[in-house]
Amino acid sequence: MSKKARPRIYNRAGKQVQVQDKTWYAVQASGEAVERVIEVFVYGEIGAWGITANQFVQDLRAMDDGVSEVIAAFNSVGGDLFDGLAMHNALRRLGARCTGRIDALAASAASVAVCGAHKVVIAESAILMIHNPWTYAAGDAEDFRKVADVLDQTMEAIIAAYKAKAPNIDEAELRRLVAAETWLTANEALALGLADEIGDGIKVKACLGQGGVLQRYQHAPAELLAQLDEPPEPDPELEPIDPPLVPVVVDSAKLALMITQRCTAAGISNLVEPLLNSTQLESEEIVLAGLARAKAVNDLCVAARLPEFSAEYVSAGLDAAAVRARLFDKIVTSGKGFEIDNSLPLDNDPAPKVLAKQPDPTSIWASRQAAQSGTAHGAKGARQ
Repeated sequence: MSKKARPRIYNRAGKQVQVQDKTWYAVQASGEAVERVIEVFVYGEIGAWGITANQFVQDLRAMDDGVSEVIAAFNSVGGDLFDGLAMHNALRRLGARCTGRIDALAASAASVAVCGAHKVVIAESAILMIHNPWTYAAGDAEDFRKVADVLDQTMEAIIAAYKAKAPNIDEAELRRLVAAETWLTANEALALGLADEIGDGIKVKACLGQGGVLQRYQHAPAELLAQLDEPPEPDPELEPIDPPLVPVVVDSAKLALMITQRCTAAGISNLVEPLLNSTQLESEEIVLAGLARAKAVNDLCVAARLPEFSAEYVSAGLDAAAVRARLFDKIVTSGKGFEIDNSLPLDNDPAPKVLAKQPDPTSIWASRQAAQSGTAHGAKGARQ
């Protein structure tokens, strides 16, 4: 009797997720050969803020042998719709050996992604949320017409993804549910055909970590939002540390060298000075936390294509949530086109600004010079 070998793929959050799911975790296979089961955990936002479709596909491809069972476990508030669609298609290509598992929450783009699995198992206490695509935009009337057309097209892609999982679902009812931002219980998802089986799961707040994003939705269940206000549960693996009996001597030179070396190794040498300012070299623990925060902030700024703000945000000691809010505001008000995203704005997000075209003094001056030059030549010709 030998247990199945379970290679696991985690998202960029890095920490391995401890899940107790009796249906899928306590499985044994008879025979001498070890059977592989590949588990992919999509715990967190989908897209540039969390796990991208490219990362998902490349990690899965590197581990997949073409025959092993694949379990894609979801606990995600959603995110970028196109990444969700790409994940949907990647899971669908695996065929019957792929199981999608909703451990706690599959909302928005995550609901699209998980429906690509041949079989979907939803935990009894889990939730599947479906809603219309949402985006932000800036420009003139023609730009907004194009955006509306793209939203209509992506809506059809969403409907097609759900119908691929539940071909017998009534399309008119499906569109109504999507338009209403519907939070489906396990039994409701099963009745619609968006899930095939009800299994065990975990508490949403145990691994969600996306409270700010969850609040973007208009009809999030009150009991779900209430969990976000509960104090975090203590980590049983961490033993309480008694305060030191003697003062701790801080080696500032050593900590400064640590910041310099680790920033250089991580390719964020521009953040050395901001880290020195924000940590004040108070202790090794504070420096290590600052280094981790700086790396996360830099990744967010690079993903948003605004790397020039990373030093400012690190120097200010901002955490990832605060940086996301500021980057979102800058992207919305920049007028640099639009992106489709299945997450809605927070109530206190600034309203997108419609930017009028600003006068260009250089082009105006050139036009006037050309006009005056033409007038002068005309007058000269008339005299001749």
